[in-house]
Amino acid sequence: MRRLIINADDFGLTRGVNRSIVESHRQGVLTSATLMAGAPACAEAVQLAQQNSKLGVGCHVVLVDGAPVGDPARLRSLTGPAAAEFTSSIGTLARRAMFGRIDQDEVESEARLQFQKLLNDGVQLTHFDSHKHAHLFPALLEPLLRAARACGIRAVRNPFEPPRPLLTKVVRKRPNLWKRYAQARILREWQPAFRRLVAKAGLKTDSGTLGIFVTGVLDQQILEQLIAEMPEGTWELVCHPGYDDDDLRLVRTRLRASREVEREALTSIETRKRLEARQIELISYREL
Repeated sequence: MRRLIINADDFGLTRGVNRSIVESHRQGVLTSATLMAGAPACAEAVQLAQQNSKLGVGCHVVLVDGAPVGDPARLRSLTGPAAAEFTSSIGTLARRAMFGRIDQDEVESEARLQFQKLLNDGVQLTHFDSHKHAHLFPALLEPLLRAARACGIRAVRNPFEPPRPLLTKVVRKRPNLWKRYAQARILREWQPAFRRLVAKAGLKTDSGTLGIFVTGVLDQQILEQLIAEMPEGTWELVCHPGYDDDDLRLVRTRLRASREVEREALTSIETRKRLEARQIELISYREL
């Protein structure tokens, strides 16, 4: 059996991203989205979530490259001296996590605020994940799981790719993917610890995630290849559809024109045909 959750990150980032996510859901194959509680277009995203009841909506927890919902002065291990925002570098956050320089109480407190903000707005959260997959680090995952349990959230993204997420020949033809592919293989060593912590916390997760290391280059060809190579089990395909408009140019993101390419692939008739041909059932985290 093959089941697939197709989740768009960055819901709430801009109005164009919001519009693209809804279009990819209504006109395409998108089944889920994760909402950023402190993002500029969060309020509109909440309204759209309520208007599209079949779209599963989770929380995209932000601990890097953004502003906290809580008081930055109480989040010094995540921000820095006199800083009003989180560090913009996932590498910096990773080093702090791996060398014990993260205050887990700060992580749990901020995550609770982000979860609770969306819950108070009427969003029924199906799961959570994190911006730039920060929750793959155990020092961040543990307090995030505690916050999720406290807020009644039952599932979390498994941010690890399968051993062969794409045919080798596809990777060979795209040198810009070589480094990311190697990084994904190294990070996969942490998956057993991830599964132990999630099981201990009593949350559900899926078999893993497709599309992480092709973020920014996901197009129709790669999407079809991911579908063709998808293993048995329940997987998530992570994507970032959007419109490369004036609003997007005002926010800090490396994903711009690629968002439009992804939207086109997600709404393509060919994509739906490929999924049907492989008998892949589309679900959200509600059905996990």
